Amino acid sequence: MISYFTWSEFDKSVEQIANKCRFKEFSGIYGVPRGGLCLAVALSHKLKIELISEPIKNSLIVDDIYETGLTLTTLKDIEGAMFFVLFSKINPTWWNTVFISKKSEWIVFPWENTLNSKSDREQYIKKRGLT
Repeated sequence: MISYFTWSEFDKSVEQIANKCRFKEFSGIYGVPRGGLCLAVALSHKLKIELISEPIKNSLIVDDIYETGLTLTTLKDIEGAMFFVLFSKINPTWWNTVFISKKSEWIVFPWENTLNSKSDREQYIKKRGLT
């Protein structure tokens, strides 16, 4: 199943995350490459937080999706960090999410090339051995 996430939905999600972070002090915002970069830039502007190239103590760390946890788990122990994703495929425990999606759902983000979405999904499934 392929779902298309729109710029309008993205803007609303940025607003939701910003509202939850508005009264917190962050040393910077880090977007996990590649998926988290658009979200990090948008939140950096919205919250007037410096965009940083490496996650540091007390930073806001964002990504587009939490699927397997492989990416965010490597950053989990950064002291004082807060984590947000747009979509999580499992119920969050130590991270925050805007949406929970089905494990089988493939989300195409507005900054992605929609013409490649089917082959991107197939490559992901093959790479992870999920066939």
